[in-house]
Amino acid sequence: MADTIYKETRKKHDLTRDDVCDKASLMDNPIQPERLERIENGKFPITPDEVMLLAEIYGEPTLCNHYCSKECPIGEKYVPEVKVKDLAQIVLEMLSSLNSMKKSQERLIEITADGMIDDDEIKDFVFIQKELERISITVETLQLWVEQMLADKKINIEKYNELINK
Repeated sequence: MADTIYKETRKKHDLTRDDVCDKASLMDNPIQPERLERIENGKFPITPDEVMLLAEIYGEPTLCNHYCSKECPIGEKYVPEVKVKDLAQIVLEMLSSLNSMKKSQERLIEITADGMIDDDEIKDFVFIQKELERISITVETLQLWVEQMLADKKINIEKYNELINK
């Protein structure tokens, strides 16, 4: 049986289950080694709180997106899986999608002005909808990149939080 992402991530950080449980206890959020073992071996489902805890302990915010897009019944339907990319690639994808939408802006207004989507408008509408979804995923990718940089202490978290909370 293949290792779960939770076990792979713990091993990647060269931690034992006891190490993880000790760190969790220090964060006033205890988890028992037996429970962690069952989660890692896919015998017990992990809870959202446990995912957030492990993501914080490992400094791996991607665990949250994995859980939401792959394990949560609601998220499986509504949350796209976000792949970690470098900043340059994220920005180029965003600019490409925004340029495409700029060209489609007038057509979107034409399609939606009457509050209905007619048969002859569906093809264009679906194209625009997919482009908007690509923009949304790119925004989520950028957010995940920022969270990873914060976790890796490559962005000043105090300064970031000060500015983001204004």
